[in-house]
Amino acid sequence: SYVSHLDRMLGNAGRPASMPLDRLLSLKPLAALSGVLLALLFGGTKNPQAALLSVCLTAACYFLPDLLIYNSGTKRQARLQLDLPNVLDQLLISVQAGLGFEAAMARVGTSGKGPLAEEMVRTLQDIQAGSTRRAAYKAMAARSTVADLTSFVGAVIQADVQGLSVAPVLKPHADQMRIKRRPRAEEEALKLPVAVVFPLILCNFPP
Repeated sequence: SYVSHLDRMLGNAGRPASMPLDRLLSLKPLAALSGVLLALLFGGTKNPQAALLSVCLTAACYFLPDLLIYNSGTKRQARLQLDLPNVLDQLLISVQAGLGFEAAMARVGTSGKGPLAEEMVRTLQDIQAGSTRRAAYKAMAARSTVADLTSFVGAVIQADVQGLSVAPVLKPHADQMRIKRRPRAEEEALKLPVAVVFPLILCNFPP
């Protein structure tokens, strides 16, 4: 179950080529060993406090790769959420111009930048490799924790199963994403005064 958890975190992080699952599993014991060596360097187990420090340092080094992957995945999911409204607008314009949905995905994926464009390209590669469109779309949704993207993929799958046109599905989702973008930006702006308090106390008040 822990390996599955690591695999999900790597999926959320976009499965970086420099850190596949096998390499991550090999790196963690080495990181723990470096923690042991650091603990021995700083006193080992001469007293209970040093022993506790050794255990904490070893555990911290063991879980440090997890933290880095989680941080990378969180930033990537935030970028997916940010790019989704613009990508849906581009897909809608391409489909209304006469392109098929997969051709629109290819156009957005090749001309765009960011993780969502990469997901479009990867989904098309899965389809070209022999995966069904439904399975490829589900895999794209599984690599994300963004609820709006999961909802959109579910609607596309439903339209594909029923043989409906994708344009009527794209338009309400694109409109909804455009409406949600402004309240989300206002919510982030309201968080700024709280975030400024601690730098203000630590940096401005002492001088």
